[in-house]
Amino acid sequence: MNTLRMSTWRAAAALAGIGLILVAGCSDDSGLSKRYPVSGTVTYKGEPVPKGNVSFIPSTPGGREATGPLDNGRFTLTTATTNDGALPGSYKVVVIAQEMDTTELKEIAKGGQFHHDAKFAKASAAAKNLVPSKYRLADTSDQTAEVKPASNTFTFDLKD
Repeated sequence: MNTLRMSTWRAAAALAGIGLILVAGCSDDSGLSKRYPVSGTVTYKGEPVPKGNVSFIPSTPGGREATGPLDNGRFTLTTATTNDGALPGSYKVVVIAQEMDTTELKEIAKGGQFHHDAKFAKASAAAKNLVPSKYRLADTSDQTAEVKPASNTFTFDLKD
């Protein structure tokens, strides 16, 4: 092999190696299939639900749940990495939205105490549900979603 061909081959091999490193650096380590963006809105009685959490629970066994915080009626889902969306498939939709007085819990945490199960249970029991409790469980929620291999936007208008 002449010198020119050898240096061209080495340059091509180096560029290919750099390309592989860059491509590998762009993927995540979750081992999951491609996830697709999922966002949307949640309202109750025509008003945006101020805060809470939205979960997409797979309708079929072996699926992977996706969740996201609910802020002023809007949410974006995460499966493995922040805002990566959800795997394609059918889901039952769960919405947990409560207003909880955490004043006592914050005071305990300031003192360096983190074991406060009884206090947490008391605050949780006194929490005000911002949506009907039927939406808290996949078995009782009537909300469903079908995530497609594309960008997905959903609107959930919760009823009593």
